[in-house]
Amino acid sequence: MFTKIFKKATKQPSPPRQNDEIKENLTSKDFDPRVTLHYGIPSTASILAFDHVQSLLAIGTQDGRIKVIGGDNIEGLLVSPKQLAFKHLEFLQNQGFLVSISSGNEIQLWDLEARRITSTLPWESNITAFSVIFGTSYMYIGDEYGMVYVLKYDAEEGKLIHSPYYVPKDVIEEATGIQSSIVGVLPQPYSEGKRLLLVYANGLIILWDVSEDKVVLVRGSKDLQLKTEIVDDPSKNAGHNLSETVSDNEQVEKEISSLCWASNDGSVLAVGYVDGDILLWNLRAAASTKDWKSENSSTDFGKLQLSSGNRRLPVITLYWSAERSRNDCRGQLFVYGGDEIGSEEVLTMLYLNWSSRIESLKCIGRVDLELKGSFVDMVLLPNGMNESHGTLPCVLTNPGKLHVYDRPRFSSKKSQEKKKISSSSLQYPMLIPTIEPHMTVGKLCMVCRDGKLSVELSKTLSAAKVRASHTPSTQLTGSTTKWPLTGGIPCQLHDAEDYLVERLYIAGYRDGSTRIWDATYPTLSLIYVFGSELLGIRTATESESVSALEFCSVTLNLAIGSSSGSVWLYNLIKSSNEETLNLVTETGKEVHILPDGDGPQCKAIFSVLNSPICNLKFSNFGARLAVGFECSQVAMLDISTFSVLFITDSLSNSNSPVLYLAVKSLSDTSNLTISPKDSDINTSNDTKKEALFFMTKDAHIVVCDSTTGHIFFSRSIHHQESNAIYMCIIEGGNFFSETSSDKQSLNTPQNSKATSEPDQTNANTGSDPVVAELETSTEATYLERIFEHLFVLLCYEDALWLYPLKSLIQGHTDSIHKVNLLKPCCWTTSFKKNEKECGLVVLYQTGDIEIRFLPYLEVGGETSLMSLLRWNYKTNMETLCSSDSGEIVLINGFEFAFLSLFSWENDFRIPVSFPQLHDKVLEAAADATIDLSPAQRKEEGTALGILGGIIKGFKADKAEQNVLIPEVSNKTCAHLDSIFSNPPFLKPSTDIPDDKGAIELNIDDIDIDGPLIVTSSSQTSKNDRKDKGKERKKLFEGAATDTKPKSRTVDEIKAKYKKSEVQGAAAAAAQAKDKLAERGEKLQMLRERTEELENGAQNFADLAGELAKRMERRKWWQL
Repeated sequence: MFTKIFKKATKQPSPPRQNDEIKENLTSKDFDPRVTLHYGIPSTASILAFDHVQSLLAIGTQDGRIKVIGGDNIEGLLVSPKQLAFKHLEFLQNQGFLVSISSGNEIQLWDLEARRITSTLPWESNITAFSVIFGTSYMYIGDEYGMVYVLKYDAEEGKLIHSPYYVPKDVIEEATGIQSSIVGVLPQPYSEGKRLLLVYANGLIILWDVSEDKVVLVRGSKDLQLKTEIVDDPSKNAGHNLSETVSDNEQVEKEISSLCWASNDGSVLAVGYVDGDILLWNLRAAASTKDWKSENSSTDFGKLQLSSGNRRLPVITLYWSAERSRNDCRGQLFVYGGDEIGSEEVLTMLYLNWSSRIESLKCIGRVDLELKGSFVDMVLLPNGMNESHGTLPCVLTNPGKLHVYDRPRFSSKKSQEKKKISSSSLQYPMLIPTIEPHMTVGKLCMVCRDGKLSVELSKTLSAAKVRASHTPSTQLTGSTTKWPLTGGIPCQLHDAEDYLVERLYIAGYRDGSTRIWDATYPTLSLIYVFGSELLGIRTATESESVSALEFCSVTLNLAIGSSSGSVWLYNLIKSSNEETLNLVTETGKEVHILPDGDGPQCKAIFSVLNSPICNLKFSNFGARLAVGFECSQVAMLDISTFSVLFITDSLSNSNSPVLYLAVKSLSDTSNLTISPKDSDINTSNDTKKEALFFMTKDAHIVVCDSTTGHIFFSRSIHHQESNAIYMCIIEGGNFFSETSSDKQSLNTPQNSKATSEPDQTNANTGSDPVVAELETSTEATYLERIFEHLFVLLCYEDALWLYPLKSLIQGHTDSIHKVNLLKPCCWTTSFKKNEKECGLVVLYQTGDIEIRFLPYLEVGGETSLMSLLRWNYKTNMETLCSSDSGEIVLINGFEFAFLSLFSWENDFRIPVSFPQLHDKVLEAAADATIDLSPAQRKEEGTALGILGGIIKGFKADKAEQNVLIPEVSNKTCAHLDSIFSNPPFLKPSTDIPDDKGAIELNIDDIDIDGPLIVTSSSQTSKNDRKDKGKERKKLFEGAATDTKPKSRTVDEIKAKYKKSEVQGAAAAAAQAKDKLAERGEKLQMLRERTEELENGAQNFADLAGELAKRMERRKWWQL
């Protein structure tokens, strides 16, 4: 028997006491886990932001991540160090920076080019409102105490700076007599950043002028006595006519829940309230009125109600989109909320129109958009297909679904007001679908770059990518709307002349389809999409779920296994000969002629067992294909002849699926030289002899000849109730040596999270070893020398076991090493360095990841899915796959990610191959356009803005500004620098008219005849105090003294300075000298007086600045 022959072996292999070769190849410093690629929208998405110039969309999550999406499959993932939700998120428009505010009130500035945080600023109080002045680096912060501050991003220092300016709370309280927290801040459009709208929790609305430090407008609930426009549910036959009743019993305070500008120039403001009302305020009159207290505001409002019921939902979101072809009195208002409690969750779009006065407000149409989930947030995106249709609503729903609604159909539905409209929507086109359709298996495949096949494949795939990019969107999505995002710059390495495809990602789906992507660089490109249907040929296995994939980089063959037990064989390079299809079944083979077509051609379909396929493995350089079935059987297929070599019998004590397949070349596994005496078995056929290893889920291991199916070894190794999850065949010549015939203990230090045992004999043998009779002792000796250097690493849910293969064949179940895992393991894989097995990647059910080095399986590094991707492990992560270099592909819901674990692994050529999220050329072009003629752009209407300030939630914790074209030029930015660089009321005077030149003073114009009175700064009289108020009043009213020199005629000068002839020239010269000396003394006294006044003014400014800083640091209870 074969067993008896192996029992004569005299040496038992064991690990050495030192692993200098391993340490030389791999150390803990090589462990560098990072996310190299991420696609999809996280399920925890909670907030949106949009850069209108760069056309980038940012999606903030509840776990501290930000997803940035552009065009051409450009996506980026930003991960915050803290796992906190974002309550505010805005772009610094067209500047390459993104500002986020977490629930912990930490302000973070993200650099999109570097994809990292460039500055953080912790905030002491609770931030309740946030807004960025469009086109600038200034931003407003409102807090729970009613204070409004100004922040600036300093590009030179690369950090956020707290500016000296703030909105004085005492002035607001004096003007309104009310104290409340800020819930919204919105810069007014086309005010050059000088005016700011402040919204308070009690419903108070204030328009503040930052250049003059004064209140321009005050509005509140006390002004609400107006007519109401009821826009009820059309199904209830309620009209859109204005109600003739006037509300006389309005609430004293109406809590605001949302707001946005309802005009391009900031003259109309739309406000949503917690009680479901929508109010439109006309601010045009207030902008031109000096005394806001004297205004009659009762006629400058319009009111909307989506339902006539008494119990209505709060108005959570408001967005305004103006019609380009109309004046500023017509557009669409998007509303979420405001309907009757218990009604269907929809997004309502109202078509509003009014004349010059807001009291003539009319709703001429209503459309209810059915949501694809629970509403989270929305933004308005530009409609790239037809600019006349304005913008498209982009709606975020749970869990992480993004839809753009088709605006061209809105106008055609205006007349259908008496029934609900279900407008078509386009879901965000996932480059790698994971749920719709459902992905069942994925594989990361390397492509050999050497040889003609690689060049031919690259040309074929490049042409296929061009065809895929020009495929109409209706064929893939069923919608006529094209996804409107266009931001970012794709990787330029794809366009290189010597570009070769190095890597493919292949995915199989439940609907039977298969997709192939070019994964050479971190921007994947779709190449092929094909199903299991063949034109003109019907098979019994069509539309069956894909269950296994295998790719051969040598022959470029792709094998696809299905849940019905069939194997489909494709070749990625189209043959010039006539394409034929071989149908191989248990009963025979049929040959069919395939019609000519694009894409991979199916060469053969094998249907030999009616059992789902679990594993596929090419061998002998792609000439054979091993197939593992769920019924624990394995079939070996000959690809060259399209035949079946053998099918193993079902294991007697096992009916579990085949979990692992591997093929080892027997002539290459041994480092020993075959002696001349054995040359008779070392023939050309024997050198290609391969051994097939496979293991079932219940740890039944089988070793057989890959050509004949001759079984060398078959044994079940059970370890209590733990299931086997992985097996790896290790060539131990690199790690292990034969030191003695006795077993040696392994006393290497282990990680505290696991226990190590040198010898284990508690493994339960399910059956005696099943072996075959060997014909000669020479063959037995040959196989003995081959298997002597092979080791089996078994991975269970609770332990890792290392066995010599020869020991298992001899009937021994003693391991040379064991590691007990304290946490349940769910997935493992091995990795290589320099083509040598180096270690094991272990993924636990807790989401933790460990790297263990061979041969002692000690821990070399730790990380987790939570720290890298903020993922929790889910049991449906069955599409896990990896590469030999330590790259892992993971899928979680709608998310798809590549993880690189080691520093030496950089096949993606990062960061050179990363697509750019910010386009600097576009930034420069937009800035040049703005600085060229901003007034002209405004007149032509190209500066159409949509400023939608949103306050999300019942507490109105968000204010977002959306403007399509910038309105702030460099000149305006310089003006804001002068305003915000000083505290309020301490700005330098800038009121000198441009048409008046500088006044020149001549020393001769100073009246030096009268006495000069100089008063000491320490002396104060009652008259000075009495006139102080009058002087201050004159100063602020712009009064000024006439300082223009008095003109004199020639006669007046002669009369004053002409001397009699008696006095003579000498007397005149002496008198002139005295006058000059007197004038010099007076000028000196004037200079000293001027310096004294300057010093006094500087001391006053310093004192005021210090007082302002102290007041800022004081808490509300200290006021």
